[in-house]
Amino acid sequence: MPGPLEGVRVIDLTTVVMGPYATQILGDLGADVIKVEPLEGDVMRSAWPQRHAGMGHIFLNVNRNKRSIALDLKQGAARDALLALVRGADVLVYNIRPQAMARLQLGYDELRTVNPRLLYVGAFGYSQRGPYAARPAYDDLIQGATGIPWLHQAAGNASPRYTPLITADRTIGLQLANAVTAALFWRERSGRGQRVDVPMFEGMLQVVLGEHLGGFTFDPPEGGPGYVRLLARDRRPYATRDGYVCALIYNDKQWRAFLELVGRGDLLKDDARFATHEARAQNYDAAYAFVADEMRKRSTEEWLALLEEADIPVQRMNSIDDIVRDPHLAAIGYFETVEHPSEGRLRSMKVPSEWSESTPGYRRHAPRLGEHTREVLAEAGLGEAAIDALLASGAARAA
Repeated sequence: MPGPLEGVRVIDLTTVVMGPYATQILGDLGADVIKVEPLEGDVMRSAWPQRHAGMGHIFLNVNRNKRSIALDLKQGAARDALLALVRGADVLVYNIRPQAMARLQLGYDELRTVNPRLLYVGAFGYSQRGPYAARPAYDDLIQGATGIPWLHQAAGNASPRYTPLITADRTIGLQLANAVTAALFWRERSGRGQRVDVPMFEGMLQVVLGEHLGGFTFDPPEGGPGYVRLLARDRRPYATRDGYVCALIYNDKQWRAFLELVGRGDLLKDDARFATHEARAQNYDAAYAFVADEMRKRSTEEWLALLEEADIPVQRMNSIDDIVRDPHLAAIGYFETVEHPSEGRLRSMKVPSEWSESTPGYRRHAPRLGEHTREVLAEAGLGEAAIDALLASGAARAA
């Protein structure tokens, strides 16, 4: 069954994680994504572990449902070939700095003369209207710029640290995919293309400051920044007698049930810090510390059974090993084994949304570098002799 974006052609000039993750989402949804790589390939092709050079694990996990074409866009012949692709495209997505796109003569003004209906969508570090416009940006830098390492230390870590996820790239990748689909909808109504910028710094601040603007939400401020519940030092998986559990005792009903369970129902009457949701919200350090002390008294299995019976939200703390063996994921077929033509058997994650019609899915393996160069250029109208000349000159590369 075709996905909801069937018939949409995306020219993907992105590398690393943010852009490729966004365009993989578009590919999962049915778009024809043409990944235009430099001759040396996307740098994530080198991510270890890998079975074969150029097919690293992260690359495989953000580049399915794409075709790969390799062009040296600094050469005029390769740029002309890209313009031929642009003429038949709906979307061009890039994540290099706009200044670099301008040097390649691939700015929006140049490309909209080739295709007025083109959606020209860029994701880069910072808004182009401010003094940071030309700065480079990577996930670690954006985490630092948006206060994430500071928040880790404020929450009790001995020193600032990055979240051990490529969290900024993937968050902005989601925003980028949303922007493309919304722009496609607008174009269907208006008939016009447009330029869309998706900056990482400003986009990630929407995520961080939604909670942590705190008292600065008000003018003048009502207290300092930060959401105290998230910064409480004992807001972490609770240590049990033999492991850890993740539990959230939040509303009055859940607190009443927990305190009865541990034989401390008196706290609701005798300790003002526990009496109401508002009181606990001002004393999260004390509340979470109390729970942490109680959790150490029983085993993980005991707490899972007791909290579930009391209708208190609880979840076992999983390792990655646990996740790949998770019975729920097995029941819904979240992981599927696919046969990659060069990499052999791979574990692939299914599209996490579920559709009654136009179902997204795995249609193409993550491509080898330049695997589809000839095929895509031929579709763009280049003859065999012209393609041979591009390859011979070093302006293009084929697998």
